[in-house]
Amino acid sequence: MLFLCVHNAGRSQMAMGFFQHLAGEGAVAWSGGSEPGNEVNPAAIAAMSERGIDISREFAKPWTDEIVRAADVVVSMGCGDACPVFPGKRYLEWTLDDPAGQSVDDVRPIRDDIERRVRGLLDDLGVPAQH
Repeated sequence: MLFLCVHNAGRSQMAMGFFQHLAGEGAVAWSGGSEPGNEVNPAAIAAMSERGIDISREFAKPWTDEIVRAADVVVSMGCGDACPVFPGKRYLEWTLDDPAGQSVDDVRPIRDDIERRVRGLLDDLGVPAQH
């Protein structure tokens, strides 16, 4: 599983956090950005900590062709044409508000939407949620 967004600082980090937390050992996830930012959004870190998921040690990073090739499913969250496309991969586009520059109060609905989508994706993939 690969979650991609522009800065790899909010949406993709939250999605990866939920996926890893819920999938446990059942699946592996990575995240990356087309234009990685300097740090993970502090409001995203705070919003995820409210759910008991620590993404504070994560960092914004670019995606690589190797990681894209290793993923079975690629979820794009607003990186558009910058996101890589390789044959034989399953691609999903999640339209989500960008949490950049927003308060924790504004990030919570985005976080909750991502959690619902990740839970649905796990169901679709047949990976039982651990929590």
